[in-house]
Amino acid sequence: MYTFSNRLKIGSIILMAVGLLGIIGGFLAAPGTVEEAKAIVASHNGGHGNDHAAEASHAMAKDGHGNEAAHGGGHDAAHDEHVLHQLQNKPWAALYVAAFFFMMIALGVLAFYAVQRAAQAGWSPLLFRVMEGITSYLVPGGIIVFVILVLSVLHMNHLFVWMDADVVAHDALLQGKSGYLNPTFFLIRAAIFLGGWIAYRQYSRKLSLEQDESDDNSKFKLNFRISAAFLVFYLISESIMSWDWIMSVDPHWFSTLFGWYIFASMFVSGITVIAMVTIYLKSKGYLEEVNDSHIHDLAKFMFGISIFWTYLWFSQFMLIWYSNIPEEVTYYVTRIQDYRLPFFGMVAMNFLFPVLLLMNSDYKRLNWFVVMAGIVILAGHYMDIFNAIMPATVGDQWYIGIPEISAILFFAGLFIFWVFRALTSAPLQPKRNPFIEESKHFHY
Repeated sequence: MYTFSNRLKIGSIILMAVGLLGIIGGFLAAPGTVEEAKAIVASHNGGHGNDHAAEASHAMAKDGHGNEAAHGGGHDAAHDEHVLHQLQNKPWAALYVAAFFFMMIALGVLAFYAVQRAAQAGWSPLLFRVMEGITSYLVPGGIIVFVILVLSVLHMNHLFVWMDADVVAHDALLQGKSGYLNPTFFLIRAAIFLGGWIAYRQYSRKLSLEQDESDDNSKFKLNFRISAAFLVFYLISESIMSWDWIMSVDPHWFSTLFGWYIFASMFVSGITVIAMVTIYLKSKGYLEEVNDSHIHDLAKFMFGISIFWTYLWFSQFMLIWYSNIPEEVTYYVTRIQDYRLPFFGMVAMNFLFPVLLLMNSDYKRLNWFVVMAGIVILAGHYMDIFNAIMPATVGDQWYIGIPEISAILFFAGLFIFWVFRALTSAPLQPKRNPFIEESKHFHY
């Protein structure tokens, strides 16, 4: 039985405490009036590689389309209000990005776990308890994301512009989507998705523990069947979730690849965390039966899904960029102009680094090397979600500051605390899984 060390427990609590203080500070520092927003913009010294302060101040005298305000004070006032909303969104967006990122790690692990169950894989049963521990975070992580969505519906923030009735009243395209993009239906879908994911996780975990005490394989077979059924629900719900929770922050833009794109990001992030938690537990003397071949297979998945993510990213980007259709390409124009470093840096971290670090088969068996690659991958996919959310919510008023760092620290602390506490609740090695002996002797 794994014992949650006091050092790790205290460390995770400290992370949460420091992060929470920073999150509160970020909300307190957000402007409350247009005048405060103007002062913040004017004092921004621009960390984007140019004199951003001057550009941002000048932007206050432009209308919502970036054109000079030649039609009087009306456009000035409207744009000033828009910039105020962007700056007020900053702590909310930072909180949402971090909350979603850590929740999606647990969801990616849940999908990988269901795949292993449905495929009746022989190599992975030794890792099932690790996966079940990580997926336990889906409960608090999913609830937090849902609360943020509810607060968005209650107009506590401006993350989703289509939730503003005044905006919809003057936007024919949003009016056409109002049958789908409406707050009530939005929350109903979110509740169904989270309820389905958590229900499968809890029931599958229950069957997994009961199988250890069973004298036959009935629980294992039932787990196989519900896992296969869950994967159908997951593929549908994950796609719709990505449209709702991420793509709809840019309600004028859409991509038919987006569901797969977000899936690839959460899948590789989840597998990366499985590898890192497994390596940590093994370094502490647990999971003695796990060998280099298990780590090698996890690293192969990290490598392979990184390539898959790159394929989807390039397919989405290149077709839209090359076709140059105004209503589509503006999504990338915004990111290349205002988010150049995180946009292209994310591609390097999610593609170039995994390929260079994990291409060699021998390196996949070096634990420290896999951890190093994993840190780069996780940071890159955080930036991926950052790039998806921030341009539509904070515009060019972005930078990695106290709200962003604090949100990462808080959710990292909560994730570590919750996952490792869950790992203490059951033996780390399943007893009666029919494939446990194959998993123990997995070598190649």
